[in-house]
Amino acid sequence: MKHTIAILVLVLTQNLIFSQADYPDLNQISKRLKTLDKDSNVNLSTLTKTEGGKDIQVIKIGTGDLNNKPAIAILGGVEGYHVLSVELAIQFAERISTDEKALDKTTFYIFPNMSPDAYAQYHDKLKYERRGNATDHDHDRDGRLSEDPYEDLNKDGFITQMRAESPLGKYTTHPDDPRVLIEVDTSATKSKRYQLYSEGIDNDKDGKFNEDLKEGIAFNKSFTYNFPAFEPLAGNYAVSQKESRALLDYLFEQWNIYAFVTFGPANNLSSPLKYNAQDAKKRIVASPLEGDVAINKMISEIYNKTVSQKPFMQDNMGTDGDFFQWAYFHFGRLSFSTPGWWVPEAEKDSTSTSDHKIKDTKESNFLKWAKQENLDNVFVDWKKVDHPDFEGKTVEVGGVKPFVMDNPPFSKVDSIAIEHTDFILKLAQHQPKLEFHNLKVETLKGGLKRITVDLLNNANLPTHSELGQRSRWLRKIRIDLSASKDNILAGNKIELVTKMDALETKSLSWIVKANGKLTLKAGAPHTGFAELNINL
Repeated sequence: MKHTIAILVLVLTQNLIFSQADYPDLNQISKRLKTLDKDSNVNLSTLTKTEGGKDIQVIKIGTGDLNNKPAIAILGGVEGYHVLSVELAIQFAERISTDEKALDKTTFYIFPNMSPDAYAQYHDKLKYERRGNATDHDHDRDGRLSEDPYEDLNKDGFITQMRAESPLGKYTTHPDDPRVLIEVDTSATKSKRYQLYSEGIDNDKDGKFNEDLKEGIAFNKSFTYNFPAFEPLAGNYAVSQKESRALLDYLFEQWNIYAFVTFGPANNLSSPLKYNAQDAKKRIVASPLEGDVAINKMISEIYNKTVSQKPFMQDNMGTDGDFFQWAYFHFGRLSFSTPGWWVPEAEKDSTSTSDHKIKDTKESNFLKWAKQENLDNVFVDWKKVDHPDFEGKTVEVGGVKPFVMDNPPFSKVDSIAIEHTDFILKLAQHQPKLEFHNLKVETLKGGLKRITVDLLNNANLPTHSELGQRSRWLRKIRIDLSASKDNILAGNKIELVTKMDALETKSLSWIVKANGKLTLKAGAPHTGFAELNINL
Protein backbone atom coordinates (compact mmCIF):
# COMPACT_ATOMS: atom_id res chain seq x y z
CA MET A 1 0.00 0.00 0.00
CA LYS A 2 2.83 2.38 0.93
CA HIS A 3 4.52 1.65 -2.39
CA THR A 4 1.31 2.38 -4.36
CA ILE A 5 0.71 5.66 -2.52
CA ALA A 6 4.32 6.68 -3.12
CA ILE A 7 3.96 6.04 -6.86
CA LEU A 8 0.78 8.17 -7.02
CA VAL A 9 2.40 11.02 -5.08
CA LEU A 10 5.47 10.82 -7.30
CA VAL A 11 3.42 10.95 -10.49
CA LEU A 12 1.48 13.99 -9.24
CA THR A 13 4.73 15.69 -8.24
CA GLN A 14 6.29 15.00 -11.63
CA ASN A 15 3.26 16.39 -13.44
CA LEU A 16 3.45 19.55 -11.35
CA ILE A 17 7.18 19.98 -11.95
CA PHE A 18 6.98 19.35 -15.68
CA SER A 19 4.26 21.98 -16.03
CA GLN A 20 6.25 24.76 -14.38
CA ALA A 21 7.86 27.48 -16.46
CA ASP A 22 11.39 27.51 -15.11
CA TYR A 23 14.03 25.45 -13.34
CA PRO A 24 13.16 24.68 -9.70
CA ASP A 25 14.75 26.48 -6.79
CA LEU A 26 16.41 24.62 -3.92
CA ASN A 27 13.23 24.47 -1.82
CA GLN A 28 11.29 22.90 -4.69
CA ILE A 29 14.10 20.40 -5.23
CA SER A 30 14.08 19.50 -1.54
CA LYS A 31 10.33 18.78 -1.64
CA ARG A 32 10.75 16.52 -4.67
CA LEU A 33 13.55 14.56 -3.02
CA LYS A 34 11.49 14.07 0.15
CA THR A 35 8.59 12.80 -1.96
CA LEU A 36 10.94 10.45 -3.80
CA ASP A 37 12.26 9.14 -0.48
CA LYS A 38 8.81 7.80 0.40
CA ASP A 39 9.27 5.03 -2.18
CA SER A 40 10.45 1.76 -0.64
CA ASN A 41 13.15 1.39 -3.32
CA VAL A 42 14.69 4.76 -2.48
CA ASN A 43 17.01 5.87 0.30
CA LEU A 44 17.84 9.57 0.53
CA SER A 45 20.69 10.60 2.80
CA THR A 46 22.72 13.73 3.44
CA LEU A 47 26.51 13.47 3.12
CA THR A 48 27.32 16.91 4.51
CA LYS A 49 26.28 20.55 4.47
CA THR A 50 28.09 23.25 2.56
CA GLU A 51 29.46 26.38 4.19
CA GLY A 52 26.25 27.99 2.95
CA GLY A 53 24.19 25.50 4.98
CA LYS A 54 22.88 23.58 1.98
CA ASP A 55 22.58 19.80 1.82
CA ILE A 56 24.83 17.58 -0.28
CA GLN A 57 22.68 14.48 -0.79
CA VAL A 58 22.76 11.06 -2.37
CA ILE A 59 19.80 9.01 -3.56
CA LYS A 60 20.44 5.27 -3.48
CA ILE A 61 17.90 3.32 -5.51
CA GLY A 62 17.60 -0.43 -5.91
CA THR A 63 16.13 -3.68 -4.66
CA GLY A 64 17.56 -6.71 -2.90
CA ASP A 65 21.25 -6.77 -1.98
CA LEU A 66 22.06 -3.26 -3.21
CA ASN A 67 25.76 -3.38 -2.30
CA ASN A 68 26.55 -6.55 -4.21
CA LYS A 69 25.19 -5.83 -7.65
CA PRO A 70 26.71 -3.60 -10.35
CA ALA A 71 26.02 0.09 -9.82
CA ILE A 72 26.03 3.28 -11.87
CA ALA A 73 26.57 6.67 -10.23
CA ILE A 74 24.96 9.78 -11.74
CA LEU A 75 26.09 13.30 -10.82
CA GLY A 76 24.31 16.59 -11.34
CA GLY A 77 25.37 20.10 -10.42
CA VAL A 78 29.11 19.64 -10.87
CA GLU A 79 28.96 23.20 -12.18
CA GLY A 80 26.59 25.58 -10.43
CA TYR A 81 25.61 27.44 -13.60
CA HIS A 82 24.59 24.18 -15.32
CA VAL A 83 21.12 24.03 -13.77
CA LEU A 84 19.94 21.56 -16.43
CA SER A 85 22.23 18.91 -14.97
CA VAL A 86 20.41 18.93 -11.62
CA GLU A 87 17.08 18.47 -13.32
CA LEU A 88 18.39 15.59 -15.47
CA ALA A 89 19.73 13.79 -12.39
CA ILE A 90 16.53 14.24 -10.39
CA GLN A 91 14.22 13.27 -13.23
CA PHE A 92 16.31 10.14 -13.78
CA ALA A 93 15.82 9.22 -10.14
CA GLU A 94 12.08 9.91 -10.32
CA ARG A 95 11.63 7.81 -13.44
CA ILE A 96 13.60 4.73 -12.43
CA SER A 97 12.48 4.54 -8.79
CA THR A 98 9.58 2.26 -9.77
CA ASP A 99 11.34 0.39 -12.61
CA GLU A 100 11.55 -2.99 -10.90
CA LYS A 101 13.14 -4.68 -13.93
CA ALA A 102 16.06 -2.25 -14.00
CA LEU A 103 16.45 -2.17 -10.22
CA ASP A 104 16.55 -5.96 -10.02
CA LYS A 105 19.93 -6.01 -11.75
CA THR A 106 21.47 -2.60 -11.05
CA THR A 107 21.89 -0.23 -8.13
CA PHE A 108 21.85 3.50 -8.87
CA TYR A 109 23.52 6.24 -6.87
CA ILE A 110 22.27 9.71 -7.81
CA PHE A 111 24.02 12.81 -6.48
CA PRO A 112 21.51 15.45 -7.60
CA ASN A 113 23.37 18.68 -6.86
CA MET A 114 27.02 18.96 -5.91
CA SER A 115 27.06 22.79 -6.14
CA PRO A 116 23.93 24.04 -4.35
CA ASP A 117 25.55 27.29 -3.15
CA ALA A 118 26.36 28.22 -6.75
CA TYR A 119 23.09 26.82 -8.13
CA ALA A 120 21.13 29.24 -5.93
CA GLN A 121 22.55 32.16 -7.92
CA TYR A 122 20.20 31.25 -10.77
CA HIS A 123 17.26 32.36 -8.61
CA ASP A 124 19.02 35.28 -6.92
CA LYS A 125 18.19 38.93 -7.58
CA LEU A 126 21.62 39.30 -9.20
CA LYS A 127 22.05 36.54 -11.76
CA TYR A 128 25.45 35.40 -12.97
CA GLU A 129 27.08 32.10 -13.88
CA ARG A 130 28.55 31.19 -10.55
CA ARG A 131 30.89 28.24 -9.95
CA GLY A 132 32.15 28.68 -6.39
CA ASN A 133 30.58 27.65 -3.10
CA ALA A 134 29.98 29.85 -0.04
CA THR A 135 33.42 29.62 1.54
CA ASP A 136 35.54 32.76 1.94
CA HIS A 137 38.58 32.62 -0.30
CA ASP A 138 41.25 35.06 -1.44
CA HIS A 139 41.28 34.21 -5.15
CA ASP A 140 43.96 36.71 -6.17
CA ARG A 141 46.10 36.00 -3.09
CA ASP A 142 46.57 39.62 -2.10
CA GLY A 143 45.60 39.24 1.54
CA ARG A 144 42.07 40.61 1.09
CA LEU A 145 38.81 38.74 0.64
CA SER A 146 36.37 39.31 -2.21
CA GLU A 147 37.44 42.91 -2.77
CA ASP A 148 36.92 42.79 -6.55
CA PRO A 149 33.52 41.17 -7.26
CA TYR A 150 31.05 41.73 -10.08
CA GLU A 151 29.03 44.96 -10.11
CA ASP A 152 25.71 45.39 -11.89
CA LEU A 153 26.56 48.63 -13.67
CA ASN A 154 23.36 48.92 -15.72
CA LYS A 155 21.12 47.76 -12.83
CA ASP A 156 19.33 45.06 -14.86
CA GLY A 157 19.91 42.16 -12.44
CA PHE A 158 22.32 40.34 -14.78
CA ILE A 159 26.09 40.21 -14.94
CA THR A 160 27.03 40.23 -18.61
CA GLN A 161 29.98 41.83 -20.42
CA MET A 162 31.53 45.25 -20.69
CA ARG A 163 33.20 46.65 -23.77
CA ALA A 164 35.36 49.77 -23.95
CA GLU A 165 36.32 51.47 -27.20
CA SER A 166 40.10 51.42 -27.62
CA PRO A 167 42.58 51.44 -30.50
CA LEU A 168 44.38 48.69 -28.56
CA GLY A 169 41.29 46.47 -28.44
CA LYS A 170 41.40 42.95 -29.85
CA TYR A 171 37.67 42.74 -30.62
CA THR A 172 35.32 44.14 -33.21
CA THR A 173 31.67 43.53 -34.06
CA HIS A 174 30.62 40.47 -36.05
CA PRO A 175 29.64 41.54 -39.59
CA ASP A 176 26.44 39.46 -39.43
CA ASP A 177 25.39 40.52 -35.95
CA PRO A 178 26.76 43.75 -34.41
CA ARG A 179 25.66 42.56 -30.98
CA VAL A 180 28.43 39.94 -31.02
CA LEU A 181 32.16 40.65 -30.66
CA ILE A 182 34.82 38.63 -32.45
CA GLU A 183 38.57 38.60 -31.97
CA VAL A 184 40.50 40.09 -34.89
CA ASP A 185 44.01 40.79 -36.09
CA THR A 186 44.42 44.36 -34.80
CA SER A 187 46.93 45.22 -37.53
CA ALA A 188 44.57 44.20 -40.34
CA THR A 189 41.26 45.78 -39.37
CA LYS A 190 40.08 49.35 -39.64
CA SER A 191 36.86 48.64 -37.78
CA LYS A 192 36.04 50.13 -34.40
CA ARG A 193 37.86 48.03 -31.80
CA TYR A 194 37.00 47.17 -28.21
CA GLN A 195 38.56 45.83 -25.07
CA LEU A 196 36.30 43.21 -23.48
CA TYR A 197 35.76 42.59 -19.77
CA SER A 198 33.22 41.06 -17.43
CA GLU A 199 30.78 43.60 -15.99
CA GLY A 200 32.27 45.37 -13.02
CA ILE A 201 34.80 47.85 -11.62
CA ASP A 202 38.50 47.42 -10.89
CA ASN A 203 38.02 47.91 -7.17
CA ASP A 204 41.60 47.16 -6.12
CA LYS A 205 43.12 49.09 -9.06
CA ASP A 206 45.39 46.28 -10.18
CA GLY A 207 44.33 46.42 -13.84
CA LYS A 208 42.13 43.32 -13.55
CA PHE A 209 38.37 43.10 -13.32
CA ASN A 210 36.37 40.79 -11.03
CA GLU A 211 39.33 38.55 -10.18
CA ASP A 212 38.40 38.24 -6.47
CA LEU A 213 34.75 37.22 -6.46
CA LYS A 214 32.32 36.86 -3.59
CA GLU A 215 32.29 33.09 -3.94
CA GLY A 216 34.53 30.27 -2.85
CA ILE A 217 35.78 27.05 -4.45
CA ALA A 218 34.34 25.42 -7.56
CA PHE A 219 33.46 21.76 -7.02
CA ASN A 220 34.49 20.87 -10.58
CA LYS A 221 37.94 22.42 -10.27
CA SER A 222 39.09 20.92 -7.01
CA PHE A 223 39.90 17.24 -7.65
CA THR A 224 43.24 15.51 -7.64
CA TYR A 225 43.68 14.72 -11.33
CA ASN A 226 45.65 17.59 -12.88
CA PHE A 227 44.72 19.79 -9.92
CA PRO A 228 45.14 23.42 -11.12
CA ALA A 229 47.20 24.70 -8.19
CA PHE A 230 47.19 28.46 -7.55
CA GLU A 231 44.34 29.09 -9.99
CA PRO A 232 41.24 31.01 -8.86
CA LEU A 233 38.31 28.83 -7.69
CA ALA A 234 40.54 25.74 -7.25
CA GLY A 235 41.35 26.10 -3.57
CA ASN A 236 44.62 25.82 -1.67
CA TYR A 237 44.83 22.06 -2.20
CA ALA A 238 42.84 19.32 -3.89
CA VAL A 239 39.60 18.11 -2.29
CA SER A 240 39.71 20.95 0.20
CA GLN A 241 35.95 21.44 0.52
CA LYS A 242 33.30 19.68 2.59
CA GLU A 243 31.27 18.63 -0.44
CA SER A 244 34.16 17.10 -2.40
CA ARG A 245 35.60 15.37 0.67
CA ALA A 246 32.24 13.93 1.70
CA LEU A 247 31.60 12.66 -1.82
CA LEU A 248 34.95 10.88 -2.10
CA ASP A 249 34.68 9.42 1.40
CA TYR A 250 31.33 7.99 0.38
CA LEU A 251 32.49 6.69 -3.00
CA PHE A 252 35.49 4.88 -1.58
CA GLU A 253 33.08 2.70 0.40
CA GLN A 254 30.84 1.88 -2.59
CA TRP A 255 32.74 -1.01 -4.14
CA ASN A 256 29.93 -1.88 -6.52
CA ILE A 257 30.15 1.23 -8.74
CA TYR A 258 31.54 0.31 -12.15
CA ALA A 259 30.60 3.44 -14.13
CA PHE A 260 29.83 7.13 -13.72
CA VAL A 261 27.59 9.35 -15.80
CA THR A 262 28.28 13.01 -15.08
CA PHE A 263 25.98 15.72 -16.34
CA GLY A 264 28.44 18.53 -16.88
CA PRO A 265 30.33 20.54 -19.50
CA ALA A 266 32.75 17.73 -20.42
CA ASN A 267 31.62 15.53 -23.28
CA ASN A 268 32.92 12.07 -24.17
CA LEU A 269 29.54 10.66 -25.17
CA SER A 270 28.50 12.42 -28.35
CA SER A 271 32.22 12.48 -29.26
CA PRO A 272 34.39 9.75 -27.66
CA LEU A 273 37.89 10.35 -26.34
CA LYS A 274 40.90 9.49 -28.47
CA TYR A 275 43.86 7.30 -27.55
CA ASN A 276 47.29 8.87 -27.31
CA ALA A 277 49.97 6.18 -27.04
CA GLN A 278 52.66 8.57 -25.85
CA ASP A 279 50.50 10.06 -23.09
CA ALA A 280 49.27 6.61 -22.07
CA LYS A 281 52.85 5.45 -21.42
CA LYS A 282 53.75 8.34 -19.14
CA ARG A 283 54.46 7.58 -15.50
CA ILE A 284 51.43 9.72 -14.66
CA VAL A 285 48.95 8.47 -17.25
CA ALA A 286 47.58 11.37 -19.33
CA SER A 287 45.50 9.49 -21.91
CA PRO A 288 42.69 6.99 -21.55
CA LEU A 289 44.09 3.52 -22.16
CA GLU A 290 43.44 1.85 -25.50
CA GLY A 291 40.92 -0.71 -24.27
CA ASP A 292 38.95 1.94 -22.41
CA VAL A 293 38.87 4.18 -25.48
CA ALA A 294 37.29 1.29 -27.39
CA ILE A 295 34.64 1.01 -24.67
CA ASN A 296 34.05 4.77 -24.83
CA LYS A 297 33.48 4.49 -28.59
CA MET A 298 30.95 1.68 -28.15
CA ILE A 299 29.01 3.57 -25.45
CA SER A 300 29.18 6.75 -27.53
CA GLU A 301 27.47 4.95 -30.41
CA ILE A 302 24.67 3.90 -28.04
CA TYR A 303 24.37 7.48 -26.80
CA ASN A 304 24.11 8.95 -30.29
CA LYS A 305 21.45 6.41 -31.26
CA THR A 306 19.44 7.20 -28.12
CA VAL A 307 19.78 10.96 -27.85
CA SER A 308 18.26 12.72 -30.83
CA GLN A 309 20.17 16.00 -30.66
CA LYS A 310 23.47 15.95 -32.54
CA PRO A 311 26.53 17.75 -31.15
CA PHE A 312 27.47 21.19 -32.34
CA MET A 313 30.46 23.27 -31.24
CA GLN A 314 31.25 20.73 -28.51
CA ASP A 315 34.97 20.33 -27.85
CA ASN A 316 35.32 20.11 -24.07
CA MET A 317 36.87 16.77 -23.19
CA GLY A 318 37.50 17.76 -19.58
CA THR A 319 39.27 20.48 -17.62
CA ASP A 320 41.96 20.39 -14.95
CA GLY A 321 40.71 19.27 -11.56
CA ASP A 322 37.29 18.14 -12.77
CA PHE A 323 35.31 15.21 -11.42
CA PHE A 324 34.77 13.45 -14.75
CA GLN A 325 38.50 12.83 -15.24
CA TRP A 326 39.09 12.00 -11.58
CA ALA A 327 36.51 9.20 -11.75
CA TYR A 328 38.51 7.51 -14.50
CA PHE A 329 42.16 8.38 -13.89
CA HIS A 330 42.18 8.27 -10.09
CA PHE A 331 39.20 6.05 -9.26
CA GLY A 332 39.62 3.55 -12.10
CA ARG A 333 35.97 3.41 -13.12
CA LEU A 334 34.42 3.90 -16.52
CA SER A 335 33.57 7.58 -16.67
CA PHE A 336 31.14 9.22 -19.09
CA SER A 337 30.07 12.84 -19.26
CA THR A 338 27.64 14.92 -21.28
CA PRO A 339 26.18 18.41 -20.98
CA GLY A 340 22.83 16.84 -21.91
CA TRP A 341 22.09 19.71 -24.28
CA TRP A 342 23.99 22.18 -26.43
CA VAL A 343 22.86 25.02 -28.63
CA PRO A 344 21.87 23.45 -31.97
CA GLU A 345 23.30 24.68 -35.23
CA ALA A 346 21.06 27.49 -36.40
CA GLU A 347 19.49 27.36 -39.82
CA LYS A 348 21.28 29.44 -42.43
CA ASP A 349 19.81 32.89 -42.94
CA SER A 350 18.56 32.85 -46.52
CA THR A 351 17.96 36.62 -46.42
CA SER A 352 21.59 37.49 -45.69
CA THR A 353 23.37 39.43 -48.43
CA SER A 354 26.78 39.41 -46.73
CA ASP A 355 29.68 38.14 -48.82
CA HIS A 356 32.22 37.81 -46.01
CA LYS A 357 33.70 34.50 -44.91
CA ILE A 358 33.66 34.92 -41.12
CA LYS A 359 32.25 31.84 -39.42
CA ASP A 360 29.63 31.89 -36.73
CA THR A 361 30.85 32.04 -33.17
CA LYS A 362 29.03 30.26 -30.36
CA GLU A 363 27.34 33.55 -29.50
CA SER A 364 26.26 34.45 -33.04
CA ASN A 365 24.98 30.93 -33.67
CA PHE A 366 23.07 31.03 -30.38
CA LEU A 367 21.40 34.33 -31.22
CA LYS A 368 20.36 33.02 -34.65
CA TRP A 369 18.92 29.88 -33.05
CA ALA A 370 17.14 31.90 -30.34
CA LYS A 371 15.50 34.06 -33.00
CA GLN A 372 14.32 30.96 -34.87
CA GLU A 373 12.93 29.58 -31.59
CA ASN A 374 11.20 32.91 -30.80
CA LEU A 375 13.28 33.37 -27.66
CA ASP A 376 13.37 37.12 -27.22
CA ASN A 377 14.68 37.41 -23.67
CA VAL A 378 18.23 36.13 -24.04
CA PHE A 379 20.26 39.28 -24.76
CA VAL A 380 20.96 42.54 -22.95
CA ASP A 381 21.32 45.33 -25.48
CA TRP A 382 24.55 47.27 -25.25
CA LYS A 383 24.03 50.39 -23.14
CA LYS A 384 26.48 53.20 -22.35
CA VAL A 385 27.52 53.57 -18.72
CA ASP A 386 29.77 55.99 -16.85
CA HIS A 387 32.76 54.01 -15.72
CA PRO A 388 35.34 55.33 -13.22
CA ASP A 389 38.14 53.23 -14.73
CA PHE A 390 37.61 54.54 -18.28
CA GLU A 391 37.21 58.28 -17.96
CA GLY A 392 36.60 59.96 -21.31
CA LYS A 393 36.05 56.62 -23.07
CA THR A 394 32.89 55.05 -24.40
CA VAL A 395 31.98 52.04 -22.25
CA GLU A 396 28.94 49.84 -22.82
CA VAL A 397 27.43 46.96 -20.88
CA GLY A 398 25.48 44.14 -22.53
CA GLY A 399 25.71 40.71 -24.09
CA VAL A 400 24.12 37.29 -23.91
CA LYS A 401 22.33 36.77 -20.62
CA PRO A 402 23.81 34.30 -18.13
CA PHE A 403 22.70 30.66 -18.17
CA VAL A 404 20.90 30.68 -21.53
CA MET A 405 23.71 29.16 -23.61
CA ASP A 406 24.21 26.20 -21.26
CA ASN A 407 20.61 25.51 -20.30
CA PRO A 408 17.68 25.10 -22.69
CA PRO A 409 14.26 26.62 -22.07
CA PHE A 410 12.60 24.54 -19.37
CA SER A 411 9.89 23.44 -21.78
CA LYS A 412 12.49 21.30 -23.56
CA VAL A 413 13.86 19.60 -20.44
CA ASP A 414 11.29 16.81 -20.13
CA SER A 415 12.11 15.27 -23.53
CA ILE A 416 15.85 15.66 -22.89
CA ALA A 417 15.52 13.89 -19.54
CA ILE A 418 13.54 11.01 -21.04
CA GLU A 419 16.21 10.35 -23.67
CA HIS A 420 19.02 10.44 -21.11
CA THR A 421 17.13 8.13 -18.79
CA ASP A 422 16.80 5.70 -21.69
CA PHE A 423 20.52 5.98 -22.39
CA ILE A 424 21.55 5.20 -18.80
CA LEU A 425 19.25 2.19 -18.74
CA LYS A 426 20.81 0.97 -22.00
CA LEU A 427 24.25 1.43 -20.47
CA ALA A 428 23.13 -0.72 -17.54
CA GLN A 429 22.12 -3.50 -19.93
CA HIS A 430 25.76 -3.85 -20.98
CA GLN A 431 27.16 -4.12 -17.45
CA PRO A 432 29.30 -7.10 -16.35
CA LYS A 433 27.30 -10.28 -15.82
CA LEU A 434 28.97 -13.44 -14.52
CA GLU A 435 27.43 -16.82 -15.30
CA PHE A 436 28.44 -20.46 -14.86
CA HIS A 437 28.07 -22.80 -17.84
CA ASN A 438 28.94 -26.37 -18.86
CA LEU A 439 29.16 -27.90 -15.40
CA LYS A 440 30.54 -31.42 -15.50
CA VAL A 441 31.16 -33.79 -12.58
CA GLU A 442 33.24 -36.92 -13.27
CA THR A 443 33.73 -39.83 -10.88
CA LEU A 444 37.38 -40.89 -10.53
CA LYS A 445 39.02 -43.76 -8.67
CA GLY A 446 39.40 -43.64 -4.93
CA GLY A 447 36.18 -41.76 -4.30
CA LEU A 448 37.47 -38.64 -6.05
CA LYS A 449 35.44 -36.30 -8.24
CA ARG A 450 36.59 -33.96 -10.99
CA ILE A 451 34.55 -30.77 -11.32
CA THR A 452 34.85 -28.66 -14.45
CA VAL A 453 32.86 -25.54 -15.27
CA ASP A 454 33.13 -22.40 -17.38
CA LEU A 455 32.80 -18.91 -15.92
CA LEU A 456 31.45 -16.46 -18.52
CA ASN A 457 31.24 -12.68 -18.48
CA ASN A 458 28.06 -12.56 -20.55
CA ALA A 459 28.20 -8.83 -21.23
CA ASN A 460 29.52 -6.26 -23.68
CA LEU A 461 31.57 -4.54 -20.98
CA PRO A 462 34.62 -6.03 -19.26
CA THR A 463 34.55 -6.60 -15.54
CA HIS A 464 37.27 -3.97 -15.00
CA SER A 465 38.33 -0.91 -16.94
CA GLU A 466 41.86 -1.25 -18.27
CA LEU A 467 43.02 1.56 -16.03
CA GLY A 468 41.14 0.07 -13.08
CA GLN A 469 42.98 -3.21 -13.61
CA ARG A 470 46.28 -1.38 -13.92
CA SER A 471 45.71 0.66 -10.77
CA ARG A 472 44.74 -2.49 -8.84
CA TRP A 473 42.10 -0.50 -7.01
CA LEU A 474 38.93 -2.32 -8.09
CA ARG A 475 38.35 -5.57 -6.27
CA LYS A 476 39.28 -8.71 -8.15
CA ILE A 477 36.78 -11.41 -9.04
CA ARG A 478 36.83 -13.98 -6.26
CA ILE A 479 36.00 -17.59 -7.11
CA ASP A 480 35.21 -19.66 -4.02
CA LEU A 481 34.46 -23.39 -3.79
CA SER A 482 32.75 -24.37 -0.54
CA ALA A 483 34.78 -27.59 -0.04
CA SER A 484 37.38 -27.56 2.71
CA LYS A 485 41.03 -27.15 1.73
CA ASP A 486 41.84 -30.67 2.92
CA ASN A 487 39.31 -32.14 0.49
CA ILE A 488 40.59 -30.24 -2.56
CA LEU A 489 43.37 -32.27 -4.15
CA ALA A 490 43.75 -30.16 -7.30
CA GLY A 491 42.70 -26.57 -7.87
CA ASN A 492 42.33 -23.69 -5.44
CA LYS A 493 39.62 -23.21 -2.87
CA ILE A 494 39.83 -19.48 -3.53
CA GLU A 495 41.02 -18.06 -6.83
CA LEU A 496 41.32 -14.40 -7.78
CA VAL A 497 40.85 -13.13 -11.35
CA THR A 498 42.06 -9.63 -12.19
CA LYS A 499 39.77 -9.06 -15.18
CA MET A 500 37.40 -10.73 -17.61
CA ASP A 501 36.84 -9.11 -20.96
CA ALA A 502 33.47 -8.84 -22.67
CA LEU A 503 32.12 -12.34 -23.44
CA GLU A 504 35.30 -13.94 -22.10
CA THR A 505 35.16 -17.47 -20.70
CA LYS A 506 37.46 -18.87 -18.03
CA SER A 507 37.59 -22.64 -17.57
CA LEU A 508 37.83 -23.89 -13.99
CA SER A 509 38.67 -27.34 -12.67
CA TRP A 510 39.02 -29.09 -9.30
CA ILE A 511 39.56 -32.60 -8.05
CA VAL A 512 37.83 -33.10 -4.71
CA LYS A 513 37.26 -35.84 -2.20
CA ALA A 514 33.70 -35.16 -1.16
CA ASN A 515 30.08 -36.20 -1.49
CA GLY A 516 26.78 -34.39 -1.20
CA LYS A 517 26.50 -30.77 -2.27
CA LEU A 518 29.02 -28.02 -2.84
CA THR A 519 28.49 -24.36 -3.69
CA LEU A 520 30.57 -22.42 -6.18
CA LYS A 521 30.48 -18.63 -6.07
CA ALA A 522 32.21 -16.05 -8.22
CA GLY A 523 32.10 -12.29 -8.40
CA ALA A 524 32.93 -8.89 -6.98
CA PRO A 525 30.59 -6.13 -5.79
CA HIS A 526 30.86 -4.21 -9.10
CA THR A 527 30.26 -7.33 -11.25
CA GLY A 528 27.58 -9.00 -9.16
CA PHE A 529 27.86 -12.62 -8.04
CA ALA A 530 27.12 -15.89 -9.76
CA GLU A 531 26.33 -18.93 -7.65
CA LEU A 532 26.14 -22.60 -8.62
CA ASN A 533 25.00 -25.61 -6.58
CA ILE A 534 26.96 -28.78 -7.38
CA ASN A 535 25.60 -32.25 -6.62
CA LEU A 536 28.45 -34.75 -6.28
